[in-house]
Amino acid sequence: MTSLTQRNSGLVQRRTDAIRSAAAAEKEKESGGEEDEARRGEEEDDKGDSKETRLTLMEEVLLLGLKDREGYTSFWNDCISSGLRGCMLVELALRGRLHLEACGVRRKGLLSRKVICKSDAPTGDVLLDEALKHIKETQPPETVQSWIELLSGETWNPLKLHYQLRNVRERLAKNLVEKGVLTTEKQNFLLFDMTTHPLTNSTIKQRLVKKVQDSVLEKWVNDPHRMDKRVLALILLAHSSDVLENAFAPLQDEQYDLAMKRVHTLLELEPEKESSKPSTNELMWAVVAAFTK
Repeated sequence: MTSLTQRNSGLVQRRTDAIRSAAAAEKEKESGGEEDEARRGEEEDDKGDSKETRLTLMEEVLLLGLKDREGYTSFWNDCISSGLRGCMLVELALRGRLHLEACGVRRKGLLSRKVICKSDAPTGDVLLDEALKHIKETQPPETVQSWIELLSGETWNPLKLHYQLRNVRERLAKNLVEKGVLTTEKQNFLLFDMTTHPLTNSTIKQRLVKKVQDSVLEKWVNDPHRMDKRVLALILLAHSSDVLENAFAPLQDEQYDLAMKRVHTLLELEPEKESSKPSTNELMWAVVAAFTK
């Protein structure tokens, strides 16, 4: 009798231990899943790329806009400043640092929803970390449209001028110099001297241009949700920054017309509708909505 009781007691103990082990494993799995989700935005960037060749969206857009020999953007381009700020928001979203607040019961539109800091982990990029710090510390939160204006310094409120990110193009160009893509020179423009950044590594720019061209030609999938999110964001933001046509300039007439036709197909998409589909980045579509409203 005593032996039977001991066996039953041992069986109960083993079952209890098994249940506890399963619960612990489940908890660990959930924790790991949350960490994986937080890192999801950076995995593609880190895979197989080195620090020298991996470019941010801001750097890619600036590189498309820079004249290869002269080393500066067009004096007539008044869109690239706000476009680069939009790139920062999308880059932070793709890296899992930012997201939009929930749309709620009233189904608020993309441009009415606030930008929320999801993670304040450093990105390793000074400009991105500076923008992330502003967004994290601002209460109440601001919308995507407001952040593009604030980071660009386009505000009438003197109390919000400290949000402006200064010398963004110059700082991005210096990043590209450090990565071996550009070099630094001084040019004299009669009345003043200007620091310029001519192209020194044409291979990286050619690779970038080919990536943009292929996305709307050889690798065209006719569905934005099957496109790589980073490439889709690059096309839309390069257009908003008025530098996209630079990537299509070397194309033959027929290819150019086809590429622009497909770009216009993307531009005609409704951000509200596209952001409601599965596996989309809502903040990216909110930035697109801010530039196309």
